[in-house]
Amino acid sequence: MLVVFNPAAGARRRRRLTRALDTMLGLGMRPELAETAGPGDAERLARDGAARGEALVIAAGGDGTIAEVASGIAGSDASLGVLPLGTANVLAWEMGLAMRPEDAAGRLASGRMVELRPGLARFSDGRARLFVQMLGAGFDAAVVRDLDTGLKRRIGKGAYVLETLRQLHRYQFPRITVDMDGEIHHATSAIITKGRLYAGRYRLAPEAKQGEPGFHVALFSARGWLSTAVLGAALPLNLLPSMPGVRLLRASRVSLTGEGVPVQADGDAAGTLGMTVADMPGPLRLIGA
Repeated sequence: MLVVFNPAAGARRRRRLTRALDTMLGLGMRPELAETAGPGDAERLARDGAARGEALVIAAGGDGTIAEVASGIAGSDASLGVLPLGTANVLAWEMGLAMRPEDAAGRLASGRMVELRPGLARFSDGRARLFVQMLGAGFDAAVVRDLDTGLKRRIGKGAYVLETLRQLHRYQFPRITVDMDGEIHHATSAIITKGRLYAGRYRLAPEAKQGEPGFHVALFSARGWLSTAVLGAALPLNLLPSMPGVRLLRASRVSLTGEGVPVQADGDAAGTLGMTVADMPGPLRLIGA
């Protein structure tokens, strides 16, 4: 089995990784560690591992690393494993994965498997981007795009709070046109999700279930700092889905356009609109849920 890890994540996460690897060795597993050196490396390392016959490729990191590894093994016989070492760990919370490194390693040894159905975004400039949990366009993507990654390594989620406060006074809220299975909507931000949770353990789409085809889409009409701040305050209270100015819809295919609107996929910056989102062909197997 192959374990893909980003060493830039910091010393604390490396210590957590070491605890997981020690547990895996004690359980008779033989993990091979591969470390990334830059953007896109996790996908490449995962693809190479799957090509040489690795049955299990483990993403040791956060949601962005998971998405890269998932993209690398998509269409192969390899299964995905997760050691949750990120900041938000949304997929791990969604799937009930163990958070302690030792417990996560034990779950991987159990071999229990569930199927996921990631989304695939195809951009108008020819790029394609797989996402496992969610994709956002608009305000939250601007936060991700401009986030101070060094500060994130030092203070974790607090860096997102600080950047959110900055964006409240910077972001211009351009209009997004959303085509959902042929039905046209307009919004200032949109989040397309495969699961219930967002930004950690907070509920965004209560009826969503990972593994089901299609998407739940949250459309936001907030156009200024005050209404956006109110929505931000509602998120940790799990009130966001019921707030005024928030619509939750379902679709199997979603196209979004908007001049210069930023996009984030599983918590990583992913360029700008337009794009079309549909299910990835075939399921992805997740081990350890």
